[in-house]
Amino acid sequence: MKKLTGSFRYTQWDPWLIIAQIISVQCIMYVTLGLILAVLGHVASDNRTLDHIFEYHEIQVRDFGGKMVISAFVLNALIGAVILWFIVERTKQCLDFSCTWHMIHLIICWFYNGHFPTTFSWWALNVACVTLMCVCAEFLCLKSELQAIPLSLGPKTDL
Repeated sequence: MKKLTGSFRYTQWDPWLIIAQIISVQCIMYVTLGLILAVLGHVASDNRTLDHIFEYHEIQVRDFGGKMVISAFVLNALIGAVILWFIVERTKQCLDFSCTWHMIHLIICWFYNGHFPTTFSWWALNVACVTLMCVCAEFLCLKSELQAIPLSLGPKTDL
């Protein structure tokens, strides 16, 4: 059942589309985070492992490795905004998808570490990243949604 919702596009409840979008965003975000960490690790001549993505004790500002992980997460949040712009394309859904990615990341970190994340730095980084990702994605999507609809100025042929 499609309905017109006061905008120029039809909307309908499509759970398979939403699930596909969540899986796509999740996979692309982890691939880009892994690539960013690999590049930064190569530049710094440091070995990168899954611990840098899921071990919350790796997120700290005491050494260069921790700062590199923080930088990778922030850069990945900006890339995530572009990913949401391409995959989700809706300003209203940016907060939902940003929070969904970070909630799934929280659950994975919880199981990976064997206990709930309790460090302030992990929580501060994730709150900052979800905010950055959401605000930037909303900006990009809103910019696209507010573009003028082109109207043909040529003569009408199908009257």
